Amino acid sequence: MEEPPWKKTKLSLERPYRDDDGNPIPALLDITADGQHVFEPKEDATAKVGDNLRRIFVERGIDYFDRKKGASGTAAGLDASTEENVAEDNEDNLQGPRRHMTTEELYKMRVELLPHLHVVLGEMTQARDLLSMLLATAGPSQAPSVTQLLSQSTLPSSQSAPPPPQNLTATVVSKPPPILSVRAFNAQLVVGGKDRTLRRAADLFRSAAENMEAGRTRSESYWLDALRIRRRNWGLVPAPLPPGSSAGKGADKTSKDFLVSFGLEEAPAVFRRRAIGRMPTLDTEQSRIEFPLRQNTRLRVSLKRTNEDGHEYMASNVISMMKETTLEESLRAAQIEVVEQEIFAALIKEAGSLPTATAHVSERSIVVKAAQGTDLVVQLVDSDSEQNAQISGTTVATCNFVAAAFRVLLLRVHSYLRSERIKRTGSIRTPSQPFIALPPPVLQPVIDLLQYEVFCDRVRAEFDRIVSALRQAGVPAKMHFEAMAGSGEEFLRLITDNRPKPVGGEARIRIDNRHTLRFTFISPSMLIAHLPQATLGIASLAQLSQLLADEVGAFLLKRICDIGTERCSGVSGAWFVDALSSRSVGKWDGCVLTFRVTFSEDSFLVCTATRLERARGQLEPTVETYTTKGYYDNTLVGWTTRVIDSALLKHPSPSIPHS
Repeated sequence: MEEPPWKKTKLSLERPYRDDDGNPIPALLDITADGQHVFEPKEDATAKVGDNLRRIFVERGIDYFDRKKGASGTAAGLDASTEENVAEDNEDNLQGPRRHMTTEELYKMRVELLPHLHVVLGEMTQARDLLSMLLATAGPSQAPSVTQLLSQSTLPSSQSAPPPPQNLTATVVSKPPPILSVRAFNAQLVVGGKDRTLRRAADLFRSAAENMEAGRTRSESYWLDALRIRRRNWGLVPAPLPPGSSAGKGADKTSKDFLVSFGLEEAPAVFRRRAIGRMPTLDTEQSRIEFPLRQNTRLRVSLKRTNEDGHEYMASNVISMMKETTLEESLRAAQIEVVEQEIFAALIKEAGSLPTATAHVSERSIVVKAAQGTDLVVQLVDSDSEQNAQISGTTVATCNFVAAAFRVLLLRVHSYLRSERIKRTGSIRTPSQPFIALPPPVLQPVIDLLQYEVFCDRVRAEFDRIVSALRQAGVPAKMHFEAMAGSGEEFLRLITDNRPKPVGGEARIRIDNRHTLRFTFISPSMLIAHLPQATLGIASLAQLSQLLADEVGAFLLKRICDIGTERCSGVSGAWFVDALSSRSVGKWDGCVLTFRVTFSEDSFLVCTATRLERARGQLEPTVETYTTKGYYDNTLVGWTTRVIDSALLKHPSPSIPHS
């Protein structure tokens, strides 16, 4: 912005120190009658020191330094008055600045001084009268001498004094004009004083003009910012009257200013009062809007998880900070902080009554034991605090989702409170039927989702263990696992509807393209098995593991029976599944062959084949075992076929009694 012309005016009235050639101008001391200038001579430091040393010997004697050396031995011979003065000076220096005199001390000093002042007054009055008498006489007579005047003043009062002489005349004496050098010096003083006065006046006018210009610019900016805030649909509320305003009856209580309210409509009063901004009326360089109750805190959501090997890791959400370069960004940043503080207050209120989790609450931290090996940590941190290094993966995305879900859940609470408030408008309730509005929770839906996530991970791990064992045994197996059934809109209803349905999923295991196991699960930890013979609710992972082992084992035993029936078609053998003992039994003349399928703790499939043959009149068992731990080059079907074929090649005994 270009300055106005009056600001560019320059006054150059300073005393010149150099001439046009750049040489220094010496100081002028005097101008002689013939117009010769006398300048101040340049002092030589060496000559000045010599003159000072010469003055020491001239003024204080040649033996001055000898007397100074012997002064220590003659200190006892100093004058007593000198010692007293030195002691008084030392006491004054030790005591520091003297105190003010009291009224009594001033009165005492006045009593002592008044007689002396009266004496001086009388002497001055007598001298004045004498001079007046002498100056009043006129005449050409000879002036009296001093002896005559003194003799006249000593005559007794009874004798009349002779008339004063008539030879005294009055002469008017005027001050002679100063010499030329003094007049030049006085002129320089006058010019310098006027220059200083003009400069001070110019500075005063410049300061006043700048203040007026800054006030005009600030006023224009004030209302332009107010219009921008109103155009962005930010709330404007009347500002309270300034301190000292008249509040009596008939006084003008109209607000002369406004405040910016950026809090949520249904927020508690403490947070609405905190969400107040004002436009500065004074010239401040900090910002275009002030937040007197801003706390500069942000909400950090972290997940602390423990792996199966005991290793712990922690991840937090990404806190996005605004630059606050514009008015809109400043209001948005302040609003986010107030909303997150309200979220933290709501979480503290709910943390003490969680039905499926435990929580530890402090002033600015909440730690919730959400699920096994998963802790939810919610903290209020400073806005300028450094963020920890984030771990790439789904954990950071989960933290970001939880932080965003908290805001949506808070808006759901506000929507519920607003709808209930509108319903109560105009309704009449009796005191015996009070209305208690229980808003939807904010923390419990997030805890349910975290527990459901851990639950699905553990269930899927069990399914993967069984499917992996079947695939290692060469049995075709497929698994379809869908943790969140439904569309994205249905999932959003979980955190937007006041009474949402629980989230659920489905899992299917297809074995050998013949048998299917179907499971459904509902948050937070409900699992249902849909079997051909029944529908069962599963309460624990141990029950799920046993159910999977039984169902898969039963299918494999049935598959072994089909293989045995096919291979023993020429010997009239009989194959069946014994459900009580969980084994597959094959019988033909001279041989009994049984198969049993189990799963080890290391997720390996184990199949045991027992063949009973009669030898020398006794039954001798032969046991063979198949496990996926050591038969990677062979399949369960191939091993079963080989065992049955080897049993068929044996020469059967005469007969084996049937049990």
